Amino acid sequence: MGNYLISFDNITLQDIKMVGGKNASLGEMMQVTKTLGIKVPKGFALTTSAYHEFLKANNLIDFINLAIKDLDINSIISLQAVGLKIRNKIMDGKIPQQIEEAIIPFYEDLSKNYGGSKFTDVAVRSSATAEDLPDASFAGQQETYLNINSTKDLFLSIKKCYASLFTDRAISYREAMNFSHSEVLLSVGIQKMVRSDIGTSGVAFSIDTESGFKDVVLINANYGLEVKL
Repeated sequence: MGNYLISFDNITLQDIKMVGGKNASLGEMMQVTKTLGIKVPKGFALTTSAYHEFLKANNLIDFINLAIKDLDINSIISLQAVGLKIRNKIMDGKIPQQIEEAIIPFYEDLSKNYGGSKFTDVAVRSSATAEDLPDASFAGQQETYLNINSTKDLFLSIKKCYASLFTDRAISYREAMNFSHSEVLLSVGIQKMVRSDIGTSGVAFSIDTESGFKDVVLINANYGLEVKL
């Protein structure tokens, strides 16, 4: 399986270069909370090595570099054209067979862990190596896809996550922050979905976001949307 995949159980904050900021934080959370009885949804990460292998296998490295050279950052039309050109090329690409074959047993094991159908419902989450940095946040720039429950949709969602690294907003922000487009890599997290009727999702802040008061932990959470047929 090479170094294409790693379980959240084996990830820490030291692994940002391999799994990006979001996945590294999820792994660290699991390490810290495992003895506290706090349940973090299990999952695994498709590493930045897999992303690089995808680009290489589909001859995308030079294609992206040449497309970016044509970018006029002061022109919205140019930004839109370059971004669309790169995203379409990524979506036309094929995930290498050895990576697909490595993902399936990880997905099957995750599904068995939750005792559900052959392929349980998961969230497919982008996790970039340039994310949550002290001087650049990159917050919300890459995509997440929910309620994925088949290998076909999983592979498609992975490519969509890769493509989202080149949205107009992401390209523009990297240009503004002087980040090299070729040096920002993407990992993809595949994580068990949480039932929206019995659990909440949220964000914990180490500061009061309204007043700026630093000696407090602020947690915002809400139930998800439940579809009733």
